[in-house]
Amino acid sequence: MIETKAQLEDAIAQFETLRQEVGRVIVGQGEVVEQLLWCVVAGGHALLEGIPGLGKTMLVRTVADALDLRFSRIQFTPDLMPADITGTQLVEFGPQGQTSYRFQPGPIFGNLILADEINRATPKTQSALLEAMQERTVTAGGQTHLLPAPFFVLATQNPVEQEGTYPLPEAQLDRFLLKINVTYPTPEELKEIVRRTTSPSLSQAQTIADANLLLKLQGYAKEVLVSDEVLDLAVRVLMATHPTEAGAPEAIVRYVRYGSGPRGIQSIISIAKVKALLEGRLHVSWSDVRSVAIPALRHRLVLGYEGQAAGVSPDELALAAIDAVEATR
Repeated sequence: MIETKAQLEDAIAQFETLRQEVGRVIVGQGEVVEQLLWCVVAGGHALLEGIPGLGKTMLVRTVADALDLRFSRIQFTPDLMPADITGTQLVEFGPQGQTSYRFQPGPIFGNLILADEINRATPKTQSALLEAMQERTVTAGGQTHLLPAPFFVLATQNPVEQEGTYPLPEAQLDRFLLKINVTYPTPEELKEIVRRTTSPSLSQAQTIADANLLLKLQGYAKEVLVSDEVLDLAVRVLMATHPTEAGAPEAIVRYVRYGSGPRGIQSIISIAKVKALLEGRLHVSWSDVRSVAIPALRHRLVLGYEGQAAGVSPDELALAAIDAVEATR
């Protein structure tokens, strides 16, 4: 609960210091860093997609260092089993030969979980994350174990190399609040990356805040107001991604097989609230919705055969839905 304006301003100032500290270690990628931090403050999970070598893993570790969070890295491989993620029941023998069972927690029991190259694991192993991501619990041996708070899964995947990978099913993609595209650095950024990585000492983020700040900001964000007008516009954007909806853009009708489900609008509003809060506003505007809609929807649009053959970008389709709504405001 926001008790005083001074408390809110102090929390926002701490977050800005956090953003600057991450930027001190990570070269460029300002939009990526911003979207990732939005996701963390919103209490959701993010999927980072980009070719190898763009610093996805380093970015996640830097955020964990700056927030003083318990960090776990899980390297997804084809032979990774669900118990390697969630944990397993161990049999213990007492002095009189009696047996007992003890749950040994897996690496999922952390605050910030890096699921590295998540699409390299089999669907059975990928599904082990579903309960953890949605319910914040793990069930093993008939018992349910709570995960620590805050809890985030930040997953990475390589969009180029598809051999030996298992594409994430729509049900799991839908659990990610945002899909963040990590782009190639500019020539100047490449030069700065070389300077930093070939110098005698590597930069490392200093601890700026802790879990308490995140939990506080998450509570503040939930109090940000959304007017019926803005909420109606956001819903119209979501509905415009459905090819069967009256008034859907031509590109959506032609290339999209299924539009976004209800989690799409939940993601848009959750992230829009965070964006408004971090800009010192306690209300969501249409510009907030427009800014966050593409990363919230790009992984929730299922392309038809024609869209896949034409190589249509989900970003273009999400933008078409946004523009269609804006044109009729």
